[in-house]
Formats: sequence, C-alpha cells, structure tokens
Amino acid sequence: MNLPAIRSASSVRLAIVATVAATALTGCYVVPMHPPAQVGPPAQAIAVVPAMPVNQTFTARLYPSNAEASGYGAVTGVVTNELNGRGRFTVAIGSEQFQGEATRVQGSQRSGIANASGTRGGILSCRYTMNSDTVGTGNCVMNSGPAFTMHIGG
Repeated sequence: MNLPAIRSASSVRLAIVATVAATALTGCYVVPMHPPAQVGPPAQAIAVVPAMPVNQTFTARLYPSNAEASGYGAVTGVVTNELNGRGRFTVAIGSEQFQGEATRVQGSQRSGIANASGTRGGILSCRYTMNSDTVGTGNCVMNSGPAFTMHIGG
C-alpha cells in the first residue's frame, strides 16, 4: 500500500469519526452545577409605593330645627370625603334630591361648607365643624326656609 492511499483512508476515517461525534453531541448541552457568582454591584431593591388612601364615607343626619323643616322630619344623607379638603354631599329632603360638594374653609382643618342643588330647584347650604376625623356637627338651611341641625358620622 502506498503512502497517499493510507493518508486518504485515514482522512476518511477521521471524517467519519468527526461526523458521528458531532451527530451524537447535537442533542446535548452542558448545565453548570453552581450558578456563577454575581459580578458588580448588588441588585437594587424595588421601592414599594404605599397605596393611595380610599375615600371616606359618612352618614349625615339632618334634624329639623324650625317649623318649616318639621314637616320633613329627620333625613339622612351621605358625605364622601375625598381626603383632599373636598368631598361630595347628597341628601333627599321630601321629594327633592340634593347633590353638591363640601369643602374645608380656607386655613381651617375642621370647619367646612357644603352646598347642594336640588332636582326641583332648591338650594341647601350647610356649615359644619369636624370634632374628630369621623364625627362633626353643623347647620343646614334650604333657600325656601327650612333649617336643620346636622350630625356627621358617629
């Protein structure tokens, strides 16, 4: 056998072995046993932002304080404090539904004014003072004369 024929046969065998080895390894991959150590600064913690406070809702009870209001009796409304110095105010007096807003008096943390307009053209004006975060008192007057003493919360 001559030298070029031996080299040719060796080259063929080497090519076959390389092809078999490559085919056998195509479905394999290496998984490290230990994760690599972290390089660089530590991961930053994610800041947790507290949830915004939820609106507070209070019952507003209006009791007649003059003869014009006595025909209505005691009525119940709702005040929703939006926790920004403002709120919504709703109450039904007789057959009229009043809706409006309540705001704090400028420079005061406790005193406020609530005004509402009615579905039949009435206007209800109230002044109140919060004795705590959840309880207050005040007075309301309708534009037609009836007056009420108001208790909030409790």
